[in-house]
Amino acid sequence: MRFQTPLVPATLIRRYKRFLADARLEDGTEITAHCANPGSMMGLADPGMRIWLEPNDDPKKKLKYGWRLVEHDNGHFTGVDTSVPNRALRAALQAGQVPGLSAPIVRPEVKYGENSRIDFLLSGDGPDTWVEVKSVTLSRQPGLAEFPDSVTARGLKHLHELSQIAAQGARAAMLYLVQRTDCDRAGIAADIDPAYAAGLSRAMQAGVRVMVFDCAITPHKITLGRPLAFVHP
Repeated sequence: MRFQTPLVPATLIRRYKRFLADARLEDGTEITAHCANPGSMMGLADPGMRIWLEPNDDPKKKLKYGWRLVEHDNGHFTGVDTSVPNRALRAALQAGQVPGLSAPIVRPEVKYGENSRIDFLLSGDGPDTWVEVKSVTLSRQPGLAEFPDSVTARGLKHLHELSQIAAQGARAAMLYLVQRTDCDRAGIAADIDPAYAAGLSRAMQAGVRVMVFDCAITPHKITLGRPLAFVHP
């Protein structure tokens, strides 16, 4: 997935009200950007961090910049826009580039469960496969990505609904897309959300398949990367 307009570097001043961030461009101009991330962004929103913004000239948008990346001191990147994984994964699914998830028909946002929408329904080649996707950006230990970075009642609800699908004999997958270039494995932050960790264990016992992939990230594009090991008790 290539960014629609070239990203520009900036320095983060502060993130506030979850969806807003003040930043300073390289010419010294201070701007407010949209932050498309409802999570805590633990470790990713410290003042002074180098970030990358996507400008826009859409008259319908109040804010003319969207926060897309954090660039770490070690040269690695983290993608902070939680809408990116679905867009990147959709392109990879349609191109048949996701190992273990191949189907001629890829339908996004299909209604299921209790007033929910599955991220992707794959069909046309054997039984349907229901795929839920989560963006992973937290890392508290070198090389380990963790989900979630805050309590997620919505995520727990999705696990329950996937479990029901799997219990009925259908194929269901929980796919964690790690939007970091500095991790080689992923796990669940049970200390942050023990209910989600327990819900995932129940889902796996019900037959929900867990998949983890990382991303290749540059200021030009984000694409699906390699499968990662999943660490779960």
